[in-house]
Amino acid sequence: MSTIVFVTVVRHHASDAELALAPVNGEALLTHTVRGLLALPDLDLVVVAAPERCADLFSAALGGLGNSGFDKRCRIVPGQSLRHVFDTVATEIAEDPVILVHDALRAFTPADTVRAVADAVRAGSSFVVPVLPMADTVKVTEAAKVITGTEDRAHLRTAQTPLGFTRETFLSYADKPSLDGAHTIAGHPDAMRVTTSFELKLAEAIAVAGEEEETL
Repeated sequence: MSTIVFVTVVRHHASDAELALAPVNGEALLTHTVRGLLALPDLDLVVVAAPERCADLFSAALGGLGNSGFDKRCRIVPGQSLRHVFDTVATEIAEDPVILVHDALRAFTPADTVRAVADAVRAGSSFVVPVLPMADTVKVTEAAKVITGTEDRAHLRTAQTPLGFTRETFLSYADKPSLDGAHTIAGHPDAMRVTTSFELKLAEAIAVAGEEEETL
């Protein structure tokens, strides 16, 4: 089964696309994301969904990845809609692929996590999400912002990416995104979504640590 990754900015705020261009250790966050994916030889195609207003900047950020096989294994497709991006590259996708959807802001998701999601789809799960247990105490408040109770966190999880799909489940998700019904696997702390100045500092530390490991 071929494996296709769609890299998108999972928008929570209007500025999230620009966050993908935030510098981390001298390169855009997006550059780290795509380089990490291209380092996995079992990924057949990496498709970057670039918001129209950022398409040229996304292309510039990824232009230096030629030595990683960028020209052959990576495409940049302007457009935020997953369905549009999928339709644009549909002729390059085999009939029965494993499809992954990865948030561009989760730049340091370990390779083992990406592989585990893909393997779970190959093993028969039609929809897979990596998750972490909820560590914080979760309180319930009323309209007046007064605490009225405590959620039992035993079954609460924070969702990460990549999300893993069969073709049919992916097309359903692209039309109506929801994580309901997904099978879960263990996520990883390094797969954090980098959006704040503190998280950028953590990302910088992860990137520097990675470089130091490569030089040992």
